[in-house]
Amino acid sequence: MLLGFKTELKLNNKQRTAFLKHCGVARHAWNWGLALTKQILDHNKANPTEKIKFPSYFDLHKWLVALVKPECPWYYEFSKSAPQQSLMALRTAWDRCFKKVAGVPKFKKKGKQDSFTLEGTVKILGNNKIQVPKIGILKTYERLPQVQPKSVTISRKADKWFISFRFEVEPTPRPKIVDFVGVDLGINHLATLSTGEVFDGAKSYKKYEQKLSRMQWLNRRKQVGSNNYKKAQLKVARLHRKIANLRKDSLHKITTYISKNHAVIGIEDLNVRGMLANRKLAKAIADMGFYEFRRQLTYKCEFYGSKLVVVDRFYPSSKTCAECGTKKVTLLLSEREFHCENCGVTIDRDLNAAINLRKAVS
Repeated sequence: MLLGFKTELKLNNKQRTAFLKHCGVARHAWNWGLALTKQILDHNKANPTEKIKFPSYFDLHKWLVALVKPECPWYYEFSKSAPQQSLMALRTAWDRCFKKVAGVPKFKKKGKQDSFTLEGTVKILGNNKIQVPKIGILKTYERLPQVQPKSVTISRKADKWFISFRFEVEPTPRPKIVDFVGVDLGINHLATLSTGEVFDGAKSYKKYEQKLSRMQWLNRRKQVGSNNYKKAQLKVARLHRKIANLRKDSLHKITTYISKNHAVIGIEDLNVRGMLANRKLAKAIADMGFYEFRRQLTYKCEFYGSKLVVVDRFYPSSKTCAECGTKKVTLLLSEREFHCENCGVTIDRDLNAAINLRKAVS
């Protein structure tokens, strides 16, 4: 299976400048390709009898070489893989849009989600050095896995740069403590297990929401583009990065524990997109990271030799009594305890749902 690795880079000013230029090339290729493909779609919509074939990645790359590079000779100063991979990502984004998995691709702006991908001669030299095309040898703060990746992605979060790549690993099955377990996700507690264990989410956004709001409010009158504006935006970006890192760290610890110690894991197929449409709960749901929880649990179960069973989203895990199986007609969200009128049992709502999920997979 493929495993991802991401770590921070230790850079000098020359390398930072090279990164920014490569990001610019990748962004230019993306925006050019997006504008061209949108023109083709508009033409096909206006002229249904004279449709133009939607270009593939190879078509976009050939047109880039023939039309753009002669007018923009600075393309040749950087690695050719940066614009190539950008066009490949654009074509993948359109495929996801056509399949209605994601929305329409958007134009990229300078300084927002800067990243680029390099492929070719990528070598890991020693414990904390990696050689990439065109830029040269880069240092990391962390020990690198001794593998030979085919490509690397370099991205920026606030004022820090990170390098990431994927490599092949063998799954490492471990002996399990519990055979079957149900996991119920919630807002008050991120994960409630059928064994009675409860894991709280980081709730990092809620923790720093007031500080973030204050910083953004103080920046409201700064002139866009000025030095003070850039400094203030950097502080906001750093705080956003901290919030995301706290959430991700918490999710990694919880999902690792669950996948390591449980053989068969039952989890509900939540409609996260639909849940986020609830304006009263959207902020709390996004702060928990339900989608990321399931994504991490999926690949970690494969890595540690566990089995993840996704229960149908219409399965009434919360409305069904875990003791006698009686199903309630309605259950308000404000009812945090499940009381069965048939057998008289009273149990925590989330624990009751987790036990029902365990029964569904056992």
